[in-house]
Amino acid sequence: MKKTVYDVIFYLAVFMALQIVQSQLTGVVAPLFGVKGDHPVALVVSSCLTNLLVIVLFLWRRWGSVGRNFLRLRPMASLGWTIGAAAGVVIPAVWLQEQLPALPDMASETLLKIIHTTGGYFALAILAPVAEEIVFRGAILRRLLDTSTGHWPAILVSALLFALVHINPAQMPHAFLMGIMLGWIYYRAGSAIPCIVFHWLNNTMAYFIALMLPAPEMKLIDLYGGNNQSLLLSILFSLCIFIPSVIQLNARLKRH
Repeated sequence: MKKTVYDVIFYLAVFMALQIVQSQLTGVVAPLFGVKGDHPVALVVSSCLTNLLVIVLFLWRRWGSVGRNFLRLRPMASLGWTIGAAAGVVIPAVWLQEQLPALPDMASETLLKIIHTTGGYFALAILAPVAEEIVFRGAILRRLLDTSTGHWPAILVSALLFALVHINPAQMPHAFLMGIMLGWIYYRAGSAIPCIVFHWLNNTMAYFIALMLPAPEMKLIDLYGGNNQSLLLSILFSLCIFIPSVIQLNARLKRH
């Protein structure tokens, strides 16, 4: 157990160190594009480079794994229900977070800069999910599950760590809930591949919601013209997708 704790701390330390490297990379790449260090283009490039470094390092050193054996099972139905679960959970999760007390949002300005910049989708919705799933499910949770006597404590610990590394308090509740869902999927599938698919679609939908609601102070209900009934129907419809998808995933994903 002590070895597991050391490994988890090490993986976290490496991941956080690379996030610090990202801030330094922003200043390095900015002059190459003839822009200042906080320019959106520099932020996108440094984010992409950092996530690529995370992916290569964790796979090269075999600290993390994607579990490619999962693909040999031809899991198209499982991946389809994974997409359904991801699509169905976004609106209820965003609405639930809006009901919580307001938390400091220290990253909205930076995220909006990236979202409205060419390449922002690639950085936030493709590379970030792959890198984070390799680290938090393919490395940290995999290690915790190897030594934990129960899968739920391992899932909850990994979800909490996933929330904390976001640093931004406003993102932490959503990250914690998504971490639980992603951890459960990993536990059932024994692979980070469905987690990457779920994370990709979750970030994709959040990305386009942010495009439609560019002002941080705007709420989900603004998408519905202030009509609370339409919002509640949207939440209900989303749950009608999410709940059957989770039931199907529970039946189709064989625990490894």
